[in-house]
Amino acid sequence: MSLLAPPTAAKLVVDGVSKVFPGKGKRPDVTALDGVDLHVGDGELVCLLGASGCGKSTLLSIIGGLDAATVGRVTLDGDLVVGPGADRGMVFQGYSLFPWLTVADNIGFGLQVAGWNKIRRTERVRELLGIMSLGEFADALPRELSGGMRQRVAIARALAPEPDVLLLDEPFGALDAQTRRHLQDFLLTVWRRTRATILMVTHDVEEAVYLSSRIYVLAARPGRVAEVVDVPFGADRGPTIKRDPRFLDLRDELSDLLG
Repeated sequence: MSLLAPPTAAKLVVDGVSKVFPGKGKRPDVTALDGVDLHVGDGELVCLLGASGCGKSTLLSIIGGLDAATVGRVTLDGDLVVGPGADRGMVFQGYSLFPWLTVADNIGFGLQVAGWNKIRRTERVRELLGIMSLGEFADALPRELSGGMRQRVAIARALAPEPDVLLLDEPFGALDAQTRRHLQDFLLTVWRRTRATILMVTHDVEEAVYLSSRIYVLAARPGRVAEVVDVPFGADRGPTIKRDPRFLDLRDELSDLLG
């Protein structure tokens, strides 16, 4: 385990980010994040791991441009992040789908807003329906889908505009254990096929070890990077690695650290 400096070619860089929420009335200010540094390289899947309340979602909101850092900065491909943008796709624990739109129209909604012409939009939606194994549900409404399928639609919608980085905030947290495991495998497949750059927030140690190439462990109160862990498995991984002694040792070590 180590604390790593970002390489010069890092795609996403978080540099010394702190976030202070002003107190109300007589309540003191609350420091949610304190000097957080992290980086994600092009095509990497990196996890941000920590217990509830450690500032993971706050940090992801800052990276997504939905909130502003009190101190520090975030850059994407060298450009300063100052607000939301099409270069960052976000997926939350809640599905946030438009209930009156079909699966295909949900996926293509952002493309229409961005001004993609109908032919290009249709081709991109068809491509993502195939990648997400949702082709036969293109005309279905969200209420007709299972929770796991709705989250696949949400991920497809975030990927549709071809963002530079995909930000996932506990995307499988509301799902049952079996569906969660299925979507973890599905995310790995999508990552390999699209080579998307992904930063994912999770509090699940096994999920972080299974999915990521690198893990940033956030300590709580205030949130800060306690450890940076390189995961010793390549992109072509599957459920059998969960029996690998290296997997088990890393899982137990991180569990102890969080505990």
